[in-house]
Amino acid sequence: MPGNYSLMRETRESLPPGTTIDCYSIIKRVGSGGFSLIYLAEDEDSQERVILKEYLPRKLAQRSGSARVEIGSSITPDQFERGRKLFFQEAKALAHLRHPNIVKVRTFFLANNTAYLVMEYEQGRNLASYIKRHNGKLSETLLLTVFPAILDALTLVHSENQIHLDIKPSNIHLRSGGSPLLLDFGAIHQLATTRSGLLTQVVTPGFSPVEQYYATGYVGPWSDIYAIGASMRACIEGKAPPSAIERHAKDKMQPAVKQFRRHYPKYLLEIIDWAMEVDPLLRPQGAEELKQALIQAAGRPPVNSPTPAFLQR
Repeated sequence: MPGNYSLMRETRESLPPGTTIDCYSIIKRVGSGGFSLIYLAEDEDSQERVILKEYLPRKLAQRSGSARVEIGSSITPDQFERGRKLFFQEAKALAHLRHPNIVKVRTFFLANNTAYLVMEYEQGRNLASYIKRHNGKLSETLLLTVFPAILDALTLVHSENQIHLDIKPSNIHLRSGGSPLLLDFGAIHQLATTRSGLLTQVVTPGFSPVEQYYATGYVGPWSDIYAIGASMRACIEGKAPPSAIERHAKDKMQPAVKQFRRHYPKYLLEIIDWAMEVDPLLRPQGAEELKQALIQAAGRPPVNSPTPAFLQR
């Protein structure tokens, strides 16, 4: 259950199998992100398998020849520490968010001059790999199994005045029967706070809304809604949609209600187009609103009056 991580062109040295960190024995590395390495490990006390996430930012640190992490010579300790605080922010957010469709955190701790996050391991497969395997064309039944549950999890996240800001198929884990888990809260932050202190802007072309591309953009629950709509469209089309920046400049993306009308019900396609409006004000403003539209097969409500496009509030 590694989430959105790639093993290609990796230069950081992994912890070798058999290494013990706290009471967790490394089995193998299962992935990596820009700020972390991900391992399958075993709890030596319970013999249960877990996912161990190690803070090891690609541009800021490296392994010193042992398990210890050393800060790169070209950066300041403050830069590394700021990133480590954000890593703990993810851990604390996850530990507080108890929901059947949000990955569960067991513990987090400091060791080897860095930080570790321990999550429960569950068998299954990543939604992105499932989309690739089936070349999109996922069924209405699967979409209605996955996305109302994810939206319910997001309702909890948003009720805590937090936003995920990195929803995409590779961050959705499918358990047996299709029951989903929302992964990777590394971009999560409190609503109505500045993003100027972040080490990097977290953006995934095709899934991030236009307001997320700018440090001054006013992000909120509506930003996660765009990513949900884009993820649903990817399930149908088999690929990521065009980037929101491209669409904002000149929207060449054909509406789902036109492109896929022969294969999917109108209400479902309307909901995808509604969630993927470039203008944030034209999208559903909350996860519960979108969830109810899906559950009730209600489609998109009528638009009473046009709203001017904007990037900021």
